[in-house]
Amino acid sequence: MKMEINTMPNNVFLSVIIPVYNAEKGLSKCIQSVLDQSFVNYELILIDDGSVDESGKICDAFAEKDHRILAFHQKNKGVSAARNYGLQKASGIWVVLSILMII
Repeated sequence: MKMEINTMPNNVFLSVIIPVYNAEKGLSKCIQSVLDQSFVNYELILIDDGSVDESGKICDAFAEKDHRILAFHQKNKGVSAARNYGLQKASGIWVVLSILMII
């Protein structure tokens, strides 16, 4: 059962920001783990920080399939700059800064 909190019309309750850099190996699994949550009133902001692998294309593919996913691309500036860019784009009442670690 999917849970939705209606705080105010057209408002996103939660913004999840994930900086991405050369993470093609586990990126799809990471994104899918967010999509699999029962809570649905969120936006998922993916910031591709100049990846040279297929990470950017993976972000775009997920964004095309789900309106809650926003994919942005920038030249490599580091994780802090990617998070800050995500914060500028966030529209949620609450923000979660996530870390994507590929081991």
